Amino acid sequence: MSNDCKNCFDSCRGKYCASKVPIFQNLDCNELKEIVSKINHKVFKKGDVIFDEGSLGNSMFFVNQGKVKLYKYTKEGKEQILNILSEGDFFGELNLLSSSKHNFNVKALKDAKICVLSNEDMKKIIFDNPIIGIKLLENISDRLSNMGNLAQSLATNDADSRVAYLLYDLANKYGTKKNDSILVEIPISREDMANCVGVTRETLSRKLRKFEEEGLIEVLRVKEILIKNIEEIKELI
Repeated sequence: MSNDCKNCFDSCRGKYCASKVPIFQNLDCNELKEIVSKINHKVFKKGDVIFDEGSLGNSMFFVNQGKVKLYKYTKEGKEQILNILSEGDFFGELNLLSSSKHNFNVKALKDAKICVLSNEDMKKIIFDNPIIGIKLLENISDRLSNMGNLAQSLATNDADSRVAYLLYDLANKYGTKKNDSILVEIPISREDMANCVGVTRETLSRKLRKFEEEGLIEVLRVKEILIKNIEEIKELI
């Protein structure tokens, strides 16, 4: 990367989403500037709804700062979290080929800055840079695979397995190796953790205590868990 291009990325970093999104990382300076010129910037407070299920989906959204959750409601009216996204992640890609209704809700978990590209602008970017389309498909494939794993866990597993699945997923996304253990900084509340795997908050707390008594984990703080044996956790899934 040339010094000019590096300076462009450095100047955009922290201000523009495009410099943080993995699918845009191979763009040169001018291409990045063109994307930045098309982006609309929106700010949401913690708890703000970014869009509701059933609303028209005609844009892609990129998380510049903060965290958001994607979720649906079950027939019983209980919240089911589908995904937690943070800086550099994006959503709305399934509406890219044709404007249709969103099939999930999105809410800010903390104050968030979101960048928005219209579907038409995003299509042009992909047409001009086919590698972005390939990376986008790879991302969609990974998300669909994760959704499939979540659906299978919810449909077939008991509470122990569901909570083990949650811990394993959080360890992969937010874990840091610490000697022979994995330290996980939990980015969501206990209520949201429970909603990720379709159990009550009380059940989640009970299972965490059980795993702790069995020596599999250690709950250090409300949002900090040390997983002592990730392989045994995986076997419970």
